[in-house]
Amino acid sequence: MPLKKEIVWRVGVIYIFMLAFAILIFGKIFYLQFIDGSKWKEKAQTFTLKDITIEANRGDVLSDDGRILACSVPYYEIRMDTRSTGMDNEDFNSNIDSLAYKLSELFRDKTAAEYKNDLINARRNDERFHLVRRRVNYNQLKKLKTFPIFRLGQYKGGFIAIQTNLRIQPHVSLASRTIGYTTKNEGKSGVGIERAFNDELRGVQGVRLMQRLNGNVWMPVHDGNEVEPKDGMDVVTTIDVDIQDVAENALRKQLILQEAHHGTAVLMEVSTGDITAIVNLERNSNGQYNESYNYAIGESLDPGSTFKLASVIALLEDGYVDLDDTVDTGEGEIYYYDQRIADTKSGGHGVLTVQEVFEVSSNVGISKLVTDYYTGQEEKFINRLYSMNLNNRLGIVIEGEGEPEIKYPGDKLWSGVSLPQMSIGYEIRLTPLQILTLYNAIANNGKMVKPKFVKGLMYHGDWVKSFDSEILKQSICSRSTLRKVKVMLEGVVERGTARNLKNDNYKIAGKTGTAQIADIESLYSDKSKISYQASFAGYFPADNPKYSCIVVVNAPSKNVYYGNVVAGPVFKEISDKVYATNFEMHERLNIATNETAQETKIPYTKNSYKDELKYALADLGIVVNDEEANSDWVLTTKLDSCVKLTNRSITENLMPNIKGMGAKDALFILENLKLSVELQGRGTIIKQSIPQGSRISNGELVVLEMSFN
Repeated sequence: MPLKKEIVWRVGVIYIFMLAFAILIFGKIFYLQFIDGSKWKEKAQTFTLKDITIEANRGDVLSDDGRILACSVPYYEIRMDTRSTGMDNEDFNSNIDSLAYKLSELFRDKTAAEYKNDLINARRNDERFHLVRRRVNYNQLKKLKTFPIFRLGQYKGGFIAIQTNLRIQPHVSLASRTIGYTTKNEGKSGVGIERAFNDELRGVQGVRLMQRLNGNVWMPVHDGNEVEPKDGMDVVTTIDVDIQDVAENALRKQLILQEAHHGTAVLMEVSTGDITAIVNLERNSNGQYNESYNYAIGESLDPGSTFKLASVIALLEDGYVDLDDTVDTGEGEIYYYDQRIADTKSGGHGVLTVQEVFEVSSNVGISKLVTDYYTGQEEKFINRLYSMNLNNRLGIVIEGEGEPEIKYPGDKLWSGVSLPQMSIGYEIRLTPLQILTLYNAIANNGKMVKPKFVKGLMYHGDWVKSFDSEILKQSICSRSTLRKVKVMLEGVVERGTARNLKNDNYKIAGKTGTAQIADIESLYSDKSKISYQASFAGYFPADNPKYSCIVVVNAPSKNVYYGNVVAGPVFKEISDKVYATNFEMHERLNIATNETAQETKIPYTKNSYKDELKYALADLGIVVNDEEANSDWVLTTKLDSCVKLTNRSITENLMPNIKGMGAKDALFILENLKLSVELQGRGTIIKQSIPQGSRISNGELVVLEMSFN
C-alpha cells in the first residue's frame, strides 16, 4: 500500500474512533442530564443539603406556687457568614475595628487585635460559618445584636445565632431526685417527673434545611419551608419549696448528727394525697449528703413497728380484741420455735391493755395477740392485710416504685415464725411511701388516696390539664375501728414511745418504728452486720388532720436508733414549720361582742377626705354626724356616740392645716398645691414646717413630722 494511502487510512481510523468516543460521551451526558438526571440531582443534594430537627423549648417543672424547679436555660453558638451576599466591603472594613473591640470587651477571652485578625482571615478564606463564640447566654446575645456589622442581621451582617438548651435546677438539691432528669439515649430513659412527663415537656420538634459548606460545616438555609417547633408544656408539681427546704435541712441535720447512711422524709396532704415535700439524702464518699436515689419510692425494707398499725387494725376489724382487753407481756420476751421476740424495756411491761401494748410498742404483746387469734387461720390475717391494699403498688406516676412483699401461707418462704414476725413488721417489705399511704388513710377517715406529685399541665401560663386525686380504696376499715386506732395513735405521743413530740400548740398522732436490717448473706445470725432503721409515721393536727408525714433514717451509727429519738425530731421540725405557716390549722379567736357596747366604742379617725371616710365608717357600722360639713376635706372629732365631721378649707397659695391627717391624704393635698414634701417618721402628722395660712410658692419644701419615728 502506498505510504500516502496508509497514512490516510490510519488517520481515518483514529478519526472514526474519536468520533465514536465523542458520540458515546455526549450520549452519556444526555442520558445523565435528561433521562437519569433527577436521580443524581437528588443524590447530590444529600451531600450538600439536609433537613435537621429543631428541638422545641422544653417546658419547666414548677412548684405548687409556680416557682421554677427545673428549666432549660438557652445558650447560643455565635457564627458569622463572612461572605454573605448582602455584606458590603466598605461596611466590613470600616466597622471591623469596632466589632473586634466590642467582642473583646464582652467576652474578655481575646484582645481586640486577635478578634480582628480572626475575622479578617475568615473573610479572606471565604468562611461561610466562622465560629465566633460558644456558650453565649441570652443577655450576651442581646448585646451582640447591637454590635457593629452584627446589627445589620444575617443577610447584611452575616450574624448567625444557633440556640442550644441546658437543663438546670435553680434550687440545686431540693427534691432533685424526684424532679429527675432525662438522658439523650434512645428510648425512655431518665428518672423522676422529667422522665414521667417527658412527652409533655419536650414539645414538638421543628425542621430546618441546612447546606454543607467547605470544611464539612453546615449552615442553615432559610427557604421559607421551615417547620417551627412547638414549645413543651410546663408541669406544675405539688411540691412546696419552703416546706421542702425545711424538710431537707431537718433531715440533713439529723443524718449528720447520727452519722447515718441515708434517710428520707415525705410530707403528704391528707385529703388530696399531694406530696408537699419529699427528701432523699445519702452520704457519699466525701461524707456529704446529697440526693442520689429516691429511697422513699424505691426502697422496700422491713418497716418494723410502724407496721403494727396494720396488725391492730386486723385484730379490731375481726372483732378479736378491744382497746381495754389485756395481754400479759411477761418479762418482755417470748420464743416462737428458735426465734426470740423481745421488748425494749428491761424486765418487760407485765400486763397491758391492747391500747397500752400499741402505745409502748410491745413486740411481745402484738405478736402474742396475732398468734393467739390467727394461728390455724393465717390466711385470714394476710387477707385482712391485703384488704388494706398493702400488697399492691401505689401506681404513682414516677417510675421505680418498690414492689411490696407480704407472703401468703403456703409460699416457699413461709415458716412457723412468719406470723409473729410479720405482726411486728418483719418478713415484710414495704417502701416508706407505701407505709405513709396507710397512715394517711387513717387520717383521711379510712379513705386511701394515691400519692400525687403533679397538679397539672400548663402551656404559656394557661392550664391545659389538671390531675384529680385518685382513690385507691374508699375505706380500709370500719368507722368503729378507725375511731379506736386514732385514739391509740394519739396515745403514742401523749403517753407512749413518742412523748418527746408532745407539745402545747397542736396534737400529733403517729407511731415510732425501729427495725433491724439484716445482712443479705448472714441474715440475723451475725449481729455485727445488723444495722437499724429508725422511723416515725403519723399525721397532724390529730383532731383535724391536714398533713401526714413519714421520716426514715437508715443505719445510724452512734448506737442511737430508736424512732422517737432519731426520726421523731425531724418529723417535729417539719410539722412545726407547717403549723406555724398554715393559718387554717389555727383555731379562730372567738371574741364575744356586745352590740350595745360596740355602739359606744367609737374609734379614733384621722382627718381625711369626707366621702372615703363616710364610706369606711358606714361599713363598720359607726354613726357619722356630718351636718356641719359641706367641704371635700374634713376634720374629725370623736364623740361618745358618733364621729363628728367639720369643714376643712383648702385655699390656693395658702398653707392648709394638715395636722391629724395621714401621709397619703396630706401628700395628695400638698402635691396638688405644687409643694415638695419631706416626711419624717410614720403614723399621723403632728407638726408642719410651714404654718397654717402662710403664703406658699411652687416647689417650696414642707417638712411633715409624724407621730412615730
